[in-house]
Amino acid sequence: MDFDEAAERLYGMVPEEFTSARDALAKEVKAAGDAALAKRIKALRKPTVVAWAVNRTARERGDELGRLLDLGRRLREAWRAQDADALAEAGRERTPLVARLVRSVREEAEVAGHPLGSTADLEIEQTLDAAVVDEDAAEQVRRGTLTRPLSYSGFTPAPVVRPAPEPAAARPAGKPAKARTKVPAGAGPEAEHQAPDQDQERPEHELERERREAEHREAERRRRIESLENALAEAERAATEAERGRADWEAERAEAVREHERRTAKVETLTAKLAKARDKLKAAEHRLEVARREETNAERAARSARQRADQVRATLDEARSAHE
Repeated sequence: MDFDEAAERLYGMVPEEFTSARDALAKEVKAAGDAALAKRIKALRKPTVVAWAVNRTARERGDELGRLLDLGRRLREAWRAQDADALAEAGRERTPLVARLVRSVREEAEVAGHPLGSTADLEIEQTLDAAVVDEDAAEQVRRGTLTRPLSYSGFTPAPVVRPAPEPAAARPAGKPAKARTKVPAGAGPEAEHQAPDQDQERPEHELERERREAEHREAERRRRIESLENALAEAERAATEAERGRADWEAERAEAVREHERRTAKVETLTAKLAKARDKLKAAEHRLEVARREETNAERAARSARQRADQVRATLDEARSAHE
C-alpha cells in the first residue's frame, strides 16, 4: 500500500469512521515496518461533511463530475487562446452543469445518511467553480481526497471583449461618420433645428478608437467587479470557516468545563474519603499505641505474678519439708 491508496481508502469513509480507521491503518503500516508512511497517514485530516460529500460524488458519479472537469479544461484553453466564442460557449454550459452537480452532491450525502444543511450549497458551488477554473483544484476534486471545501480568489476566465461591427445602415458607404453637436439644455426649437449645421465631420478611425477605449474601460470595470466579488466570496468563506472554528472551540471549551466539573467533584469526593480514612487511620494508630502500652504493662504484671508464685511455691515446699 502506498500513500495515495491509503488516502483514497480513508476519504471514501463516512466522517465519523475516519479518525479511528486512520489511526488503525497508521498502526498497521507502522507494525509492517514503514514508519514514514505511517506518520504521513497519521497526519491526514478528517474531512468536513461538505468535503466528504464532494469526495463521495467523485467516486459514485465520476462521469457526471468528469463532464464538468472537461468543461473546465476547455474553458482554461479558451482563456489562454483568448477565444471569445469558445469562452462564451463554455460559460453557457458551466452554470447548468454546476447546478446539477450541487444537487448530485446533496443526493449522495442523503443516500449515505448525512443530509447537508441549507448553507452547504455555497461551499459546494465554490468548490466546483474552483475545479473549473483551477487545474490543481480540479485534480483534488477528481481524486476525491478533499479535507475541506475549496474556493478560487483569482480572475475567472471571461470572454475577450471585441468591438461590435458598426451596422451597415448606420451611414452611407464611403461617407465618414459625423459627430452630432449636443444641443444645450433649455435651447428652443430654433437651436435644435440649427444643430445639424454645427456637426463636424470626424475620421472613422477616431470613432473606432473611442469605441474600443470605452469597451476596454467597461471590460476593466467588469473584471474589477468580478475580482471584488471573488474577494468578497473568499472573505465570507474565511469568515464562515473562522466562525465554524470558533463554534468548534466553544463546544470544546464547554466539554472541558463539564469534564473539569466532573473531575473536581470526584476529587472533592475522594478528598472527603481521604480525610475520613486519615481520621480512621489516626484512631487505629492510637488504638495500636494503647494496645502496645497495655500489652507491656500486662507482660510486666504477669512476670511479677509468676515471680510471686515461684516464691510462694518455694515457701510451701520448705514448709512441707520441715513438717516431715
